[in-house]
Amino acid sequence: MLGGAQVRHIIELKAAGQSISGIAKTLDVSRNTVKKYLRDPGLPQPRRRTPRGSKLAPFTAFLTGRIELGVLNAVVLFRELQERGYDGQYTVVKDFVRPFRRTQVSAQRLTTRFETQPGEQAQVDFGRYSYRNLEGQTCSIWAFVMVLGWSRALYVEFIRKADTASFIRCHVNAFAYFGGITQTILYDNTKQVVLERDQTGAPVWNPQFLDFSLQLGFAIRLCRPYRPRTKGKVERGVGYVEKNFWLGAQFVDDADLNRQARSWLDHIANTRVHGTTRERPVDRLHQEQSALTPIPPIDTIAVFLREPRKVSWDSFVSYAGNFYGVPWSYAGQGVDVQADQVTVQIFSGGCRIAVHPRSAQRGARFVVDRQYDGMPAGGAAARRGLHLAYQQAALSDVQVEQRPLAEYAALVASPDSITLDEVLADVFREEPA
Repeated sequence: MLGGAQVRHIIELKAAGQSISGIAKTLDVSRNTVKKYLRDPGLPQPRRRTPRGSKLAPFTAFLTGRIELGVLNAVVLFRELQERGYDGQYTVVKDFVRPFRRTQVSAQRLTTRFETQPGEQAQVDFGRYSYRNLEGQTCSIWAFVMVLGWSRALYVEFIRKADTASFIRCHVNAFAYFGGITQTILYDNTKQVVLERDQTGAPVWNPQFLDFSLQLGFAIRLCRPYRPRTKGKVERGVGYVEKNFWLGAQFVDDADLNRQARSWLDHIANTRVHGTTRERPVDRLHQEQSALTPIPPIDTIAVFLREPRKVSWDSFVSYAGNFYGVPWSYAGQGVDVQADQVTVQIFSGGCRIAVHPRSAQRGARFVVDRQYDGMPAGGAAARRGLHLAYQQAALSDVQVEQRPLAEYAALVASPDSITLDEVLADVFREEPA
């Protein structure tokens, strides 16, 4: 059996590009031995005994549990222990975690760091993280990350859909957080920015995002294809979010997750001493803000924050798992939804037709004031309104005005109407499997 040093040497030689035969010759072992340890390194895992009386002793069970969940970042674990009353040294925690770390070896790649002036450039990228919900299902969520090139100030926001509308909304929130806009922003070849490249290799821009950039006055810059390291600042930022925040995050919903992320930005990520600049990003951001372009009034960019939707035939708009009512005359038409953390606004042709409070739950239904006033009796519209009234009364928590059945029957008393019995049968029918 090979010792730990020999096994590590095998892994290092393989990472450096040597063949199995070359490794066997170098270490004077058989090829089968090399194959065996590449399949299962079996590195010795020393068991560290916590000295009796150590301040860490009461927390070893907690540490072991977190390590079993994959949290191996000693900085994160040290912070969590401090929240639980640990007042010992960071180095003790680091020494405890070290034996559990896997050896990570990679070939050296040289990269020239590219520095920019204050206000000159930001970099943007997505991270995607997985987790298990309370039902044990595996879910994933996107993290939008923006880093200012000079100050290294960081912004992160978690979203469910990485579509163009969400991408634009995250930009607006990031600009508000930083207090302005850089001259250029660097991206990889993501579809939210560039749809494809033509036969000459020129980018075919996403027209919605291109209009947004022109309106706000920043230039789009793209990485060279297959060279994501040209935006290394944000690549490292995504990794930092994962290792320093995400691995320790526990949340009940998306709003809770983003509240925790904002607190982490304000009190940890942007207040630490950065490894490259040797300064705190928040201090450099205060200097950089004077070089940033002011954010335009929200009215001039509101159109970019709206998402298209179609009104259902019962006069509701579906958004983020909930249903928001509009006047019945818009049934079947296209509208735009503009939402923030507090309200959901619905527009038609640039005119606002409804405003609702935003619900953090799913399945909620909001009725706009006088939603069905003026709806003509009889015909298809009346049948749909009657169908909705019975659904709301029988199947939901929405309060619906109670009327005698005779009044509902009068609504369909026209030659082309269906009978009340037919409506009731339609409302309470079983959905096909």
